[in-house]
Amino acid sequence: MTSQTISTTTPVDGPVGPGIPHRRARLAGRFSRRFVLTQFAGSAFALMFVIVVNFFLFRVINPHPERTLGRGKARTAEDLEEIRHRLGLDESMWVQFGKYLKQVFTGDFGVSFQYSKPVPELIGERVWPTLLLVLPATVLSIWLGSRLGSRQAWKHGGRFDRSTSVFATVMYSMPEWWLGLLLFMVFAANPVFGVFPIGGLHSPGVAPMSVEGVADTIWHLVLPTTTLTVTYLAEYSMIMRSSMLDVMGEDYLLTGRAKGLSDRQVLRRHALPNARLPLTTLIALNLAFTVGGAITIETVFSIPGLGLLTSEAMRIPDLPLLQALFLVFSAAVVVANMVANFIYALQDPRVKA
Repeated sequence: MTSQTISTTTPVDGPVGPGIPHRRARLAGRFSRRFVLTQFAGSAFALMFVIVVNFFLFRVINPHPERTLGRGKARTAEDLEEIRHRLGLDESMWVQFGKYLKQVFTGDFGVSFQYSKPVPELIGERVWPTLLLVLPATVLSIWLGSRLGSRQAWKHGGRFDRSTSVFATVMYSMPEWWLGLLLFMVFAANPVFGVFPIGGLHSPGVAPMSVEGVADTIWHLVLPTTTLTVTYLAEYSMIMRSSMLDVMGEDYLLTGRAKGLSDRQVLRRHALPNARLPLTTLIALNLAFTVGGAITIETVFSIPGLGLLTSEAMRIPDLPLLQALFLVFSAAVVVANMVANFIYALQDPRVKA
């Protein structure tokens, strides 16, 4: 009986087979059904919470948007009531909430109060300028910040570490819009050093899809992209530096040096992969702050993206447009955090269901 039990039992962490089957078994161990269902259920709950808060939040901020919309047009109470009826604001709150839920699950977010255009059409027009700003800034800040932080920790206590740590602290404490205004005043609006465009995404009379138009768009994005990159690389460098300092005293680094590996090889093969783990979660969490920074940066540099659209919609407030924008931003953050949890499980074998 003992021999039969041993022959039919496979250790949980034991080898399953060479090549792909073994890798599949390892992935299955990290991505169990319970782990996957938990991630999706948590993300779905977060989205449902956002959907509910999304409806009531902007109505609390300004419960009477018809007064802003009717400014200069509505001279009597009947005029204001006509605007409320046209926008559906004279219905009960629960009727409005039911229509809002229907819009969310059908993808039809209604018509913008301010632009009199379908909300999905407005968002589709403005999403590309925001992606052109946020994606390069995010990639550059992660790459430069991780490299800067790892070198700071590897040369801990040296002149480079001290000087760059001061720089990172100053940049981290500086609001995006304030740094953007400084760069704008010095390198755009200044008559002496103003070599960059004052604002916008394209110059007048330039075809955006031509070679000249692409170069012109890149030139317009230099200052706003630099602003976001410098602001967020400071945080990534500080986290990377702290994480590197935590792993530098580990035994596996000493083992790597004992095997004859150079400092560069120990850094790249052993220290960096373990020190990057906290960055995975930070990158997903920072997506919300990057979007928030894009709102102020697009306003400073007049970039016609989702950030500037949000700023314009807040003035009324434009309820259908704000609800859709808030939901898009929140869904992006929730999905990014869910993906980060899966990536973290791939990076760290200790993460189990």
